[in-house]
Amino acid sequence: MLDVDIAGTVGSLEFQARFASEGGVTSLFGQSGSGKTTLTNMIAGLLVPQTGRISLDGTVLFDAAQGVNLPVQERRIGHVFQDARLFPHLSVRSNLTYARWAGRRKGDRDLDEVVDLLGLSTLLERKPGRLSGGEKQRVAIGRALLSDPRLLIMDEPLASLDQARRNDILPYLDRLCGEAGIPILYVSHSIEEVARLSDTLVILSDGRTPAYGPVAEMLTRTDLGRATGRHEAGALIHGKVTGMDAAWGLTLVDIGGAVLQIPDLPAETGDTVRLRIRARDVALALEPPKGLSIRNAFEASITSISEETGPYAEILCVLNDQTIRARITRASVADLDLAAGKNVTVLIKSVAIDRRQRSLV
Repeated sequence: MLDVDIAGTVGSLEFQARFASEGGVTSLFGQSGSGKTTLTNMIAGLLVPQTGRISLDGTVLFDAAQGVNLPVQERRIGHVFQDARLFPHLSVRSNLTYARWAGRRKGDRDLDEVVDLLGLSTLLERKPGRLSGGEKQRVAIGRALLSDPRLLIMDEPLASLDQARRNDILPYLDRLCGEAGIPILYVSHSIEEVARLSDTLVILSDGRTPAYGPVAEMLTRTDLGRATGRHEAGALIHGKVTGMDAAWGLTLVDIGGAVLQIPDLPAETGDTVRLRIRARDVALALEPPKGLSIRNAFEASITSISEETGPYAEILCVLNDQTIRARITRASVADLDLAAGKNVTVLIKSVAIDRRQRSLV
């Protein structure tokens, strides 16, 4: 468990952060300048808070009141930065094992295990100059894992990559997050990465942590629009793959009361998957429509309507224990006479569903 309750001043930023994570993948999400890197540097011991306490799995890393401030090397935190920071004169194999050698730690994680996890077997004898950006980042992650860390911090590891390279490395991050066996603190300003990889979401805004909690719950919080960004706001839903329609290339996913049809979903029958649906891709109707190309239509109940000063309204609908978020105009809310407790038909285009979410164990 990672428990953080700290405050301090860094430059002109008045910083105050408080959150707790039970393990798995915890994402720190916020816009540029919100304090994400400042927070990770304080956890890693690279910056010192003025007040507060940080503990990891029962070990106190920092406690201002008790005068505790463990040195960086004693915290055993692996750090992956935006740039890979590999040694250019060493092979991939030597870069992977350097941190273990320098730290004089044997560690329980086998080199071959990490090589297999990150798909590095064909790269071991190459020098960094012969690697792509995504390959360099995979080597940097492997090096951090082999340093025998108690916590792995990944500080926007995809920020320097173009979209094609991001798509190349994301499947490896999927697997890493599911199989690494250590807590991961993942820093990003991409809601797509956060929704795909994390279990717990911590929101940062102007040096503060206004909210944290399970990622699915946080993404449906309509009061966090300024911090999370309205354009990419949406919801996470969980479902089970119940079958395939091979004739049309569709995968059938039961989300508990409705079955979604999703094209090109990389999953097998019986898999439990997590899907992201953007609020701007959801439409509402008073009754099931006819003659539409939209294949996903199901009944749900409105739980809340959050109207803002602009032209849009944020609407939360519930289907059993699943929450769907929709953004429609305030004019449509008035025309349809929508209100909390009213049943509506939720419409979602199959092609609009973010289907690259990792399978859940």
